[in-house]
Amino acid sequence: MDILGPILLMIGAGLGLGGGYWLRKLIAAKEKNSAEAKAENLINEAKKVEQEITIKAKDKALNIIEEAKKDEQERRAELKNLQKRLEKREGLFDQKLLDLENKQQQLFDKANQVDKIKKEIQTIKVEQITKLEKVASLSREDAKKILLENVEKQSQEDLLSRMRKLDQTASEELERKGKQMLTTVIQRCASSHAAESTTTVVQLPSDEMKGRIIGREGRNIKRIEELTGVEIIVDDTPEAIIVSGFSPIRRHLAKRALDQLIADGRIHPTKIEEAIERAKKELALDIKKAGEDAMYETGVTGFDTKLVQILGRLKYRTSYGQNVLRHSIEVCELAALLAEELDANVAVTKKAGLLHDIGKAVDHEVQGTHPEIGRDIAKKFNLPPEIIAPILEHHEDHPSTLEAVIVKVADAISGARPGARKDTYEHYLQRLEELENVALTFPGIEKAYAIQAGREVRVFVKAEEIDDMGAANLAREIAKKIEEELRYPGEIKINVVRETRIIEYAR
Repeated sequence: MDILGPILLMIGAGLGLGGGYWLRKLIAAKEKNSAEAKAENLINEAKKVEQEITIKAKDKALNIIEEAKKDEQERRAELKNLQKRLEKREGLFDQKLLDLENKQQQLFDKANQVDKIKKEIQTIKVEQITKLEKVASLSREDAKKILLENVEKQSQEDLLSRMRKLDQTASEELERKGKQMLTTVIQRCASSHAAESTTTVVQLPSDEMKGRIIGREGRNIKRIEELTGVEIIVDDTPEAIIVSGFSPIRRHLAKRALDQLIADGRIHPTKIEEAIERAKKELALDIKKAGEDAMYETGVTGFDTKLVQILGRLKYRTSYGQNVLRHSIEVCELAALLAEELDANVAVTKKAGLLHDIGKAVDHEVQGTHPEIGRDIAKKFNLPPEIIAPILEHHEDHPSTLEAVIVKVADAISGARPGARKDTYEHYLQRLEELENVALTFPGIEKAYAIQAGREVRVFVKAEEIDDMGAANLAREIAKKIEEELRYPGEIKINVVRETRIIEYAR
């Protein structure tokens, strides 16, 4: 019983193992069949997709081939059309080339024909000229000369007539407008008709003071001359001595020092040195104040202090008796008014007008004309070119800018107005004589007179030597020579008179 149980257990276990193996094998066979079926299904589906894709690709390839064939056919058709057009154009070009060659040949033929005709005409012309020379008993050059002289005379008369008419019309119109503008400007500018004139005469309380100024063995006067650089002239003039010097600043320095010494009464070398030092300081302050006052009066700003001090030196400078600083202020105001009338740059014109004679402040110390010195001063203080141009060109005939022309006109108005300038009798006669002598240096002049205080030179020419055209040229040449050789205020009118007098007597 005990053995049977285990045996049964072993049999049961064996049966269980066999049944499990058989069951497992059965399940595995089913699963294998199932996987193979799935794989076969996938392969079948892939084949179907492949067939479909292959069919579509073949269809697409066929379509592309058909389109390519169509494009090729169209391109062949276009190429045929293009080839036909090119052949047609080539034919037209050949035809035109032939026509052009024919025309060119015709032109060559005509040119040869024209040359032949020209030669024939030239031959006929030479024959005619030869015949005319024989008939007229004149050579070709003589006949040409006579013809040109006749044409020149006729043209000259017409030209002179037109020139006179144009000059008269233009002069009248310009003179009318100029007078109107200048009258307006001068009326708006109110300035003194008697400008301050500095002097170098020192008044003395008595003639006894002359001896004190001279000093023992002349030591006082020598010391004054040594420190100031001037010459003290003590003559028979009652109660006065004269200070003479090249520089106006030095003359006024000596005058101030002498006035202080005379007022003090004690005159010896030590006092002279003190008085001159004090006069230098006072004069420097006075010069600076004069420049500042001039700028304040004209409303001009923006100048360097050193330039203002140079401007103030013009207070002690005169030109033909006219104070140069007052003249510069007047030119500044006139130029500003003219600039307003002519729509020019008023600020530039005012500055240029105030500084136009700045070179006269140091022209006794620096070589050159005062416009050139003024230009150099303006450049030194970095003034703009539009201000430098009027300073340099205010005495030239053709200034380069409108502002320079305005400054030149304002300078002429200020210097030429009545009472502005004066001259000594000797200088006046000398200036008139120089004007007449300059005019008489030209050939063909009979007489020359300087009239209207030297503002006009009237020249009488010989009518048989100088014609009307020559008279006009002569007036320009005289004016040019006067400008180059003489110095004078304002402007001078050159009046050339040519007249023919025919006298006959009835007996």
